[in-house]
Amino acid sequence: MVCFAGCFGSIEDPRADNARHDLVEVMFIAVAASVCGAGCCVDMAEFGLAKEPLFRQVLQLEHGVPSHDTFSRLLRLMDPTAFHISFQRFMNSLADVVAADEVIALDGNTARRSFDCAAAQSPLHLVSAWTCEARLVLGQRAVAAGGNEIDAALELLAMLDLKGRTVTADAMHCQRRTAQAVLEGGGDYVLALKANQPALLDDVRLLLPDPQAPPDSQAETVDGDHGRIETRRAAVLSDVSYLAREHAFPGLAAIAKIEATREVGGRIATATRYFLLSQPISAKRLLHVVRAHWGIENSLHWVLDVVFDEDQARNRCDHGPENLSLLRRFALNLLRANQAKGSVSLKSKRAGWRDDFLLAALAQLRQPCQPSVDDWLLIACA
Repeated sequence: MVCFAGCFGSIEDPRADNARHDLVEVMFIAVAASVCGAGCCVDMAEFGLAKEPLFRQVLQLEHGVPSHDTFSRLLRLMDPTAFHISFQRFMNSLADVVAADEVIALDGNTARRSFDCAAAQSPLHLVSAWTCEARLVLGQRAVAAGGNEIDAALELLAMLDLKGRTVTADAMHCQRRTAQAVLEGGGDYVLALKANQPALLDDVRLLLPDPQAPPDSQAETVDGDHGRIETRRAAVLSDVSYLAREHAFPGLAAIAKIEATREVGGRIATATRYFLLSQPISAKRLLHVVRAHWGIENSLHWVLDVVFDEDQARNRCDHGPENLSLLRRFALNLLRANQAKGSVSLKSKRAGWRDDFLLAALAQLRQPCQPSVDDWLLIACA
């Protein structure tokens, strides 16, 4: 069990010195409310009032339950970087859940309702790092005003432990800077290659079918579901010394392609995708890694939109949008780390209905037993 105060106690309180509500207690209620589906600061205040008898067993609440203005002010002013450090501290406590050889997917997503026409403010665009096997968020970084997703991804990679892990990303991030950042972090990369690197793509297309350089490894998978049949054929080639020298791409050790044939209702479509690798993995492993990457769309972005209604979040002021988005990812990880059966949506509802389940989720317990009130008194006062 990880002490909740241990995660948030180091965050500098951005409010006035005479703030009535303790920062850790405010964040405790905010996280609890987010776990149960609260989408805004008004929801958090209402949730706090509804659960006040429970919270008074584990928190002091010297001045009662914080108002929605208190939640809003704290989340608007709190340093997102400090909050992210607290988030990573929490993720470090889940070391037994996140494998040492995880596939980490990088991808960007936009909170559509966070734009502000009157202030000419663009919507919040985030880059997230996702563990494909454990299905947890490792971190996020907002794209700065006037910046781009590539820079945000580089900042995020610098904050993560990449040792022994494989980083995947779409063609936007097939950049020399990104590859170098992954290697410097101790990881390996599998990067999709498209027309944004035209010279390199042309050479890869010429080299892979070359009979003088047969692939080191080949593999095939066939899947059928929902009325479709999809066949994927992968080939990996490690004899790429010419490419590495000619294009000066950091750490390039292999290239690969996947030919996917999809049959639906008698119609057949074929697509070929190309990849750059820092290690010559087997074709079977490549198929797994590439398919695992897209779990970030179904298991992260889709869940945030459908379960946590992220696309409809309208907070726009200061650091509010970024901190609220990380709060939702914090809640998602807590629900995923809990080993009880059920979807994220069901666990969120169960946390709202059952106090014992909510406390277990917040305590990051992964055992059948539930924490006692005495346990929580120790946590809240630590």
